[in-house]
Amino acid sequence: MQALVLGDRGVRFRTDVPVPELEPGWARIRVRMAGICATDLALVAGYKGGYRGILGHEFVGQVEDAPEHPEWVGRRVVGEINIGCGGCERCRRGLAKHCRRRRVLGIWGHPGAFATYLALPVANLHPVPPHLPDAHAVFVEPLAAALQILEQVSVRPDTRAYVLGDGRLGLLVAQVLAQTGCDLLVLGRNPDKLAILDARGIATVSVAGEVPEELLAAPADVVVEVTGSPAGFQVARSLVRPGGTLVLKSTFPGGIDAFDVSGLVVDEVTVVGSRCGPFPPALRLLARQAIQVEPLIQRVYPLEEGVTALEDAARKGVLKVLLRV
Repeated sequence: MQALVLGDRGVRFRTDVPVPELEPGWARIRVRMAGICATDLALVAGYKGGYRGILGHEFVGQVEDAPEHPEWVGRRVVGEINIGCGGCERCRRGLAKHCRRRRVLGIWGHPGAFATYLALPVANLHPVPPHLPDAHAVFVEPLAAALQILEQVSVRPDTRAYVLGDGRLGLLVAQVLAQTGCDLLVLGRNPDKLAILDARGIATVSVAGEVPEELLAAPADVVVEVTGSPAGFQVARSLVRPGGTLVLKSTFPGGIDAFDVSGLVVDEVTVVGSRCGPFPPALRLLARQAIQVEPLIQRVYPLEEGVTALEDAARKGVLKVLLRV
C-alpha cells in the first residue's frame, strides 16, 4: 500500500508498505482523508524521542474488514488514537489514553493514517453522520482535543478567558470556548487568521510584539496556551490571575526554558495539561455546523504529494493542510 513514512532521513512516500494485520477485535480501515497537524510536524522535527513509521492521526475512513464485528463493515468512521493494553489498572479505570503500555496512532508505536489503510480496535471507532463531508469529519480529533478543556476546567459565562495562539488548534479552541458564552479574547499574530474568528463575533487582538499593558493589568481566570512554541508558556503565565488556571495545549520538541516555579506556588496558579478529548460531542458540533472548519482548510493534496504537503503545512501562516487518500 501507499504511505508517508518517517525514517532516519526524513519523510518518504512509499508504495511498498504492507497492509496492516488485524488483532482480535480490530478493524481495517481504508483512509479517505487525513489532516496534518502540529504534532506531525513536531514528530518530523524529533518530538517524542524519534518516532519512526507512518505518520498521521487525524482521519476519516471506511471500514473494509472487521472479522469479529461485521456490522461495522462499510461504515464511514473516525477513530480515537490511543490504544491501551486493556488489562492494566489505568485501562480498567477508563484511562487507556494514559496506559503505560499504550500505543498512539501515528505518534508512538503504531502506524498512522497517512496511508491507504490503518488498523484500530473497533472500540476506538465512531460512525460519521452521512451528511458530514470528509473534509469536515477529519477535524473530529483536533476538535475533541479542544473540547477536552471543558472536561477539565469550569468555564462559565462570567469566566474571563484568553486563548493564546491563532493556529489550527487555537482557532478550534476559541470556537469551543465561545460556545460557553464566556468573556473570551483570542491573542494572535496573524490578522488573516484572527479575521476567521472576528467573522464569528469572537473578540481578538493582534499581538506582534509585547503583550499590551491593558491585558497584563486585566489577567484572565483561564488562559489556554496553544501557540505551539516554548515561548508561549511565559506569555500565558503573565496573563493568568492569581488563583487562575493555565491550560497547556502545545506539544513541541524540547522543553521550556527556566521559569519561576515559586511564582506558580505564590500565585496559586493551577497548571493543566490537556490532550485528547471526547469524540461524540465533536461529531455533534460539526454535524450541526456549530463549529466552522471550512475557513480553516488551506489546501488539499493527494497522498502521493504528501512530502510537499508536510513542507507546506510547516510554513509560517499556513492553516490546515489535508491529504486525500
